[in-house]
This record gives sequence, structure tokens and C-alpha cells, in this order.
Amino acid sequence: MTELPDRTTPLDVDEEAAWRAFARAVLVVPRVLEADLLTGCGLSLVEYVVLVNLSEAPGRALRMNELAAESVLSTSGTTRVVERMARQGLVERRSAETDGRGLMAVLTDAGLRRLKEAYPHALASVRSNVMDHLAGLDLAAFARAVGSFAADREQPTARGRRPTRRQG
Repeated sequence: MTELPDRTTPLDVDEEAAWRAFARAVLVVPRVLEADLLTGCGLSLVEYVVLVNLSEAPGRALRMNELAAESVLSTSGTTRVVERMARQGLVERRSAETDGRGLMAVLTDAGLRRLKEAYPHALASVRSNVMDHLAGLDLAAFARAVGSFAADREQPTARGRRPTRRQG
């Protein structure tokens, strides 16, 4: 039987540098992407992620709990975002047709237009703030490594998979 490494062993110099760079990026990159989206098209990063997830869903609709899982948001946070976006005409809330008990978030035509308008701003921000800094790296290996950070900690969605889709 292989013995697990001691998880309390101090990080070496390279591990410490990697950890600190990652921790800083986790805090800074979402703020920068958010600022670029707000300035460029008036959408928050969370609103953009919700629009993307709904646009990729069958019938442009997801149950609220599934949208929360896909967007990596709390249920209450998803409710607040969807209510705000519904007031703007970007999404609608409907009863689920299958059982009438669940609530669905449905992307409207206006929401899809807004997403298409926002996409160039999101893409430019992702390229300049993330992709340009990864030039020369093995992106497939990078994606696997970064994807594994949260994969074991997320709950599968109602569609049986973890949220890993592209977000613009």
C-alpha cells in the first residue's frame, strides 16, 4: 500500500511561488473580467455566465437549481441574478412543464441578443487577461490541472455532469 504524503510538510520554494501566483490570480482575474464586461457592455461576470449557460442549454432553459450548479452560484444568488435579469427582459422565469413545481430560467430573444453583443467584450478580456499569459504552455495539460482543482468538490448537475463548459 502506498503511503500518502504528509499534507503538513511546508511548501518548497517553487510550490510556494505557484500557490501564491494561483491565489492572486483567483482573486484578481475575475475582478478584471468583471470590470471589462461592465465597462464594455454593462453586464456583470455572473450575468454573462448565466446568459452563456442558458444559451447552451436545450431550449435555452434550465431549472433554477441546475442553473445554480452550472454557474457555480448559490441557489439564493441565482434567484437574485435571475430576478434582476428578468426585470431587464433578458430571461423569464417559468414553471417547469414536466412537474409544475420547479422553476425554470429561460433565455429570451433579448437576452440572446445581449449575449451576442457582450461576447466580443468577454472574448477580448479573456484573451488579454488570461490567454496571452499562457502562450507557450501546454493548454490541454493546464486545463486538466486547473479543472481538477474543483472537480472533486462540485456537485454533479441534474444533467449528470459537472459544470465545465466554455463561458465565452
